[in-house]
Amino acid sequence: MILRKYMSLLGVGSANIDLILPKESYQRGEVINGYFTITGGTIEQQLKRIDCDLVMQDHATRQKEVIDTTTILSSKLIQSDECNHISFSFMLPEKLSASSEEISYHFRTRMTFNEGVESKDLDIIHVV
Repeated sequence: MILRKYMSLLGVGSANIDLILPKESYQRGEVINGYFTITGGTIEQQLKRIDCDLVMQDHATRQKEVIDTTTILSSKLIQSDECNHISFSFMLPEKLSASSEEISYHFRTRMTFNEGVESKDLDIIHVV
């Protein structure tokens, strides 16, 4: 049991997060409704927060810019092998540039536990 706890502190066997979106393409100003799936790891872990950033990447200049962030604070205890769903809602700004060969967008999700361990996810979207 102690070995599993220390392994999860290193990120091995810790809980995972996945942002589930209903589609890949969205209009500027559209509200995106989806959910986070949280799957427990080998031991129970205390959830601290979920941060989800909308990131614009400019491939011509290789720069990334965080457009907006959604944060969910929580003190939920995630049991081992448990599966949870948390609702996600995000309104795309009206003034975004459309996706192109130079510009792309993605959601970068980080789930943080009290022990400082993080689980990460990345989901690409197209803005039309």
